Amino acid sequence: MPGLTALPAGCAVPEHGPLAQRRFPEPDHPYRSPFQRDCGRIIHARAFRRLAGKTQVFTHRGSDHFRSRLTHTMEVAQIARTIARALGLNEDLTEALALAHDIGHPPFGHAGERALDEALQGQGLRFDHNLHALRIVEHFENRHLEFRGLNLTLAVREGIVKHSHDYSAQEHPELAEYFVDRRPPLEAQLIDLADEIAYLTADLDDGMEAEILTLQQIRGEVSLFERYFAPIAGTHPGAPDKLLFQEALKLMLNALADDLVMEIRRRIREHGIQDLEGIRQAPERLAAFSTEIERLRREAKEFLYQNLYLSEDLKRGHREAEQVIAELFAAWMADPAQLPPSHFNQVEEEGAARVVADYIAGMTDHFILESHRSIRKTVVPSRS
Repeated sequence: MPGLTALPAGCAVPEHGPLAQRRFPEPDHPYRSPFQRDCGRIIHARAFRRLAGKTQVFTHRGSDHFRSRLTHTMEVAQIARTIARALGLNEDLTEALALAHDIGHPPFGHAGERALDEALQGQGLRFDHNLHALRIVEHFENRHLEFRGLNLTLAVREGIVKHSHDYSAQEHPELAEYFVDRRPPLEAQLIDLADEIAYLTADLDDGMEAEILTLQQIRGEVSLFERYFAPIAGTHPGAPDKLLFQEALKLMLNALADDLVMEIRRRIREHGIQDLEGIRQAPERLAAFSTEIERLRREAKEFLYQNLYLSEDLKRGHREAEQVIAELFAAWMADPAQLPPSHFNQVEEEGAARVVADYIAGMTDHFILESHRSIRKTVVPSRS
């Protein structure tokens, strides 16, 4: 790829310094960087393991081949680390942020997140999966004698909060330590776009596997895919459509990643940025696609919304998710004593609504459905 050289060295988050510090001081490891250790702590967390049981797009469709939140996370980590390497950024920090980027998602994917947020809005609160992820790593994960939480570095905690969007210091004073008035490092900025690259291509793949999308549809409406499919089909006449599809999908992924690398480099040059402080003070986020590829990305995403995410097949699952979460939330709000003791004991300090939401958000798809069935069995119909 032309022009593929590293950014100025000062743009990468260093292995030592304020961003590599932990809330509770720990001695350095003899051969692992602080961010390598964060990767390990995230991978060994119970919340990370539960991603295996959480919906990415599909729940139960009789196939083991669809992505879960966990396999999606692994794909994002691979893409993000590759981009960080191409730019000369901190690969270990980037990987840690990719591994943690979905750790705060509730069951049932985005449908579950919307349902939980709606339930909390009725109590004057909101559900934000980034802020919930911070609660997980700081509060819920307990694996150490000396402190609560995973004691991750400041850079990882900042990136968990800010990787996908910026927060207002006025609206979120509790986030003051995370530089909410400044841009996050590039290692954090690129995570959201690595996520986009991963799910745009993966959801086309899973949509085809589920037989909701067709190759003809994708070729006709996703220009970036057709840009690569047509030449491959022309040079491999008679090849199975399934293999042609996979080859074009790989080239589409590569094109998105290549463009992101080149556009970040272009923006860094344009703004004359030489170091992390320049990145923090930039007038806009510097991780972005070029104008053309951004247009094609939006087209692909709109195609997925209209033909996959909003398909009747998936809408049925969304409606079930919304009903399950709404009914469980209402049942536990009416009687918080039904919660496990570890959660019920937090009600006085945190409030019932937040504790119930925390409990639901941590569930896998299977466990929440089992919990819902149990709650329904305990409800005795009223007699007239």
